[in-house]
Amino acid sequence: MCSARSDLTAQAKIRDAAIAHFARDGFQKTNLRAVAATAGVSAGLVIHHFGSKEKLRAVCDDHVLRILVQRARDDARPAGMQDVLRDYLSNPEEYRLQVQYMARAIEEDTPAAATFVGTMVDESEEVLRAGIADGSLHPSSDVRALAVFTVLTSLAMLTMAAPLARALGHDRFGPEVLHRMALPTLELYTHGIYADDTVLQAAKAAWTATHGESHERQE
Repeated sequence: MCSARSDLTAQAKIRDAAIAHFARDGFQKTNLRAVAATAGVSAGLVIHHFGSKEKLRAVCDDHVLRILVQRARDDARPAGMQDVLRDYLSNPEEYRLQVQYMARAIEEDTPAAATFVGTMVDESEEVLRAGIADGSLHPSSDVRALAVFTVLTSLAMLTMAAPLARALGHDRFGPEVLHRMALPTLELYTHGIYADDTVLQAAKAAWTATHGESHERQE
């Protein structure tokens, strides 16, 4: 996935073939013979290197998770959207495959799904707290919940890419969609949506009336 197939080791070819099959067919329907055929190796070599389909999936999970976490870190930086776009343009098929793999993991509610989401939330919270500490981000009443929200929006974009692209008048998710989403996304995070704090104050008042106390700021 990261380089030309001729440059990959047998293990990397098997891993990449498995990622493609797991993403397209799901874990249960994927068999090792099909993975081996796609990788251009024998089924015996798959077992030799990985031992079982479960262990092969664990390797795939770790590989995709590492890439996605790095992308999540990049996306949190001011130039993050440009990095995501550049990454997509450099290898769109690889990008789509990793997104599809993650979407499949979430759909099947596999252990990887919990790891994906949990790690991304942890990473997002770390970035938010660092930004709040250095003054580049506004403080939040609940940083952890804000981290969950940012991951939620990111996952929605990734796992719903096709229908969201069509909603914008495009046949498929691609650089045009990323270009169109970039400025509105940054406008939202920079300026917000509401022109004043009327809705926020109403929500705080409702919270206080319901719980009998103000929603305390969480550091």
